[in-house]
Amino acid sequence: MNAIEAQAIRHEFWDNSDAARTIMQRMAQLKEQIEPYLRFVKEMEDIDILIQLGTEENEALLVAEVENNLSTLQKDIQALEFSMALSGPHDISNAFLSIHPGAGGTESCDWASMLLRMYLRWIENKGYQTNIIEFLPGDEAGVKSVTVEVTGKYAYGYLKAEKGIHRLVRISPFDANKRRHTSFASVFVMPEVEDIEVEVNEEDLRIDTYHSSGAGGQHVNVTDSAVRITHLPSGIVVTCQNERSQHKNKASAMHVLRARLYEYQQEKQQEKMTKLEGEKKEIAWGSQIRSYVFQPYTLIKDHRTGFEMGDIQRVMDGDITPFIESYLFG
Repeated sequence: MNAIEAQAIRHEFWDNSDAARTIMQRMAQLKEQIEPYLRFVKEMEDIDILIQLGTEENEALLVAEVENNLSTLQKDIQALEFSMALSGPHDISNAFLSIHPGAGGTESCDWASMLLRMYLRWIENKGYQTNIIEFLPGDEAGVKSVTVEVTGKYAYGYLKAEKGIHRLVRISPFDANKRRHTSFASVFVMPEVEDIEVEVNEEDLRIDTYHSSGAGGQHVNVTDSAVRITHLPSGIVVTCQNERSQHKNKASAMHVLRARLYEYQQEKQQEKMTKLEGEKKEIAWGSQIRSYVFQPYTLIKDHRTGFEMGDIQRVMDGDITPFIESYLFG
């Protein structure tokens, strides 16, 4: 904190306005994390003083005062737990949320659209703002690919808990024989950070332009200037079609690409650390983080925390906060 404050008073601090804003945002985040701890310490000191001053004559008054202080202390502890759980360098940032269906055709595409609706409901309830960067509809129903920009404080900190494979088990409405199907969709979450230090060489990019699909309904503007950027070394592909300007679509796509590359580098670093620790982490469709079972019974279970809920409609209507909090604070 002291190092950041010292950096902020330098004359050249605002020469790079984007970097300066990110640093100031980080400083505000650190202050939010420190303040609950300082309040916690003060409340403990106040309670200790009250106990020392207690006598038989003022016992009733003392108990009431201590109970009041303990109530305040409990709130400070909850705030402290929150600040500790969301203390990552980019947790306070906006986020990019991408959903991609797995193998399974229309059923998987429909599952991806169900997840999109669930997240949009949760985002709306949180008071966050959304911007659909890319939307590719399914051939018959659902969505083949979608990327949403989520704007709001701690958007990334919360949504990072949703990153992974989501599994659906239900009797498919697209199956005339009414058989039970298992479908998968992957959810990627990346922080939107202005000063991500990711080197992107022009020779590593393939940039294609094409007509937008025009089937996104309210999700996307019909344009003739959609942009697809492929990062050849990593194989990462980013598309953007929400703007009518090809230049703006390219800028938005590059913004998402930098976030994707940042997350990609973080994952590679984590893989190296995992190997050093002698652990093996399977990254496959079988390694789902959460299962949503509609039939023969109703249950949504997070396989990382063990937390589960039976009210499927409530969850699909956007009430995923219990799952997020059980992951972050568990």
